[in-house]
Amino acid sequence: MTADKTLLQMKYARIISLLAKKMQIPEDKAMELFYNSNTYYFMSNGISDFHCLSDAYLTEEIFLEQKINHT
Repeated sequence: MTADKTLLQMKYARIISLLAKKMQIPEDKAMELFYNSNTYYFMSNGISDFHCLSDAYLTEEIFLEQKINHT
């Protein structure tokens, strides 16, 4: 299933904002991390209905992905 493009864009913005707060980084850096994440790939391609998961959960997924990639 695919989500409405406008709703996805709004969800992306919320996740980027949460990620910036969680990681204590500027929103432009959070946006870069988001758009280069597996989470974004799954959401934008409609894989496994990732867009149905909560903003907080998806933010945590990106955070964990960054930790794994930088250890």
